[in-house]
Amino acid sequence: MLLVVVVFIPRDVLVEFTLITLLNGLSYGLLLFMLSSGLTLIFSMMGVLNFAHTGFYMIGAYFAYMISDSFNFWVALVLAPVLVGLLGAAVERYGLRAVHKFGHIPELLFTFGLSFVMVEVVQLIWGRSAVRYVIPPELDGPLFTLYTTTFPIYRGFMMLVALVMMLSIYLVLTRTRIGLVIQASLTHPEMVEALGHNVPRVFMLVFGGGCALAGLAGVIGGNAFVTEPSMAATVGSIIFVVVVVGGMGSLTGALMASLLIGVIQTFAVAIDYSISDVLAFVGMMVTPETPGYNVLRLTIAQTAPILPYLFLVLMMIFRPRGLMGTREG
Repeated sequence: MLLVVVVFIPRDVLVEFTLITLLNGLSYGLLLFMLSSGLTLIFSMMGVLNFAHTGFYMIGAYFAYMISDSFNFWVALVLAPVLVGLLGAAVERYGLRAVHKFGHIPELLFTFGLSFVMVEVVQLIWGRSAVRYVIPPELDGPLFTLYTTTFPIYRGFMMLVALVMMLSIYLVLTRTRIGLVIQASLTHPEMVEALGHNVPRVFMLVFGGGCALAGLAGVIGGNAFVTEPSMAATVGSIIFVVVVVGGMGSLTGALMASLLIGVIQTFAVAIDYSISDVLAFVGMMVTPETPGYNVLRLTIAQTAPILPYLFLVLMMIFRPRGLMGTREG
């Protein structure tokens, strides 16, 4: 299939297509990492698989829309994640902590129900239609032009924010006192508490911090795509694919899986060729009377939505712990 595509496309066009699609895939993958990092952090530190995580992503986008409308995007970039983090901390303190003692199943049910509540609340406040949360003028334009295709400034900004966020998480967890306390609370909570640290408060901060990361992804992704009540469901299943493929609880695995899925899906969407095109290239015509005609006519772009889930199934068969998994769910 790829050989046929190479033959069909002139060399300059192929180089342009490959580089631009790769950059788009990396920017989409880094956005997925921004969203999945918070979920991974919460699971690795607390053992909680937060089904409401993409709801905090949605809330972050709506908070950013409101703040941008009253002030500007840069205020929203700072303030919206903080507000989402405070909301997440409140959810952990007054909701999740109460069901934690009953085990993981009640936690899952609590966050699952919360995800629906968040969607309904958003619809009650902002309605069912998309809101006009737009890219700020200073970031709206081309960053550079490759041959005839321009790469937007905002996608470059998305990549920069994701990389800064990734570096910040690494430094906080490995180079600060609070990071060491957080990691120690995961494996030796009794010892950490004996040293005078409030472990429940640490977990509240971790949950709030993970939600703040989801809120930051909402600020960045809400205007790059669409801010609407269904945005949480749109990315929800993909994020869980990323977390499982990368390895439950592994930030490095989440990064690898995000980039891999982002690039694969972006390339797949951009390739509009089918098996029938390959057969036609070698002189074999496909007609409606050909067995499996509908399947042979499916293009790679049409199958792109199922590729992450196919990748998930294969990963579960051949490497159930994921790419960099260190613990089981």
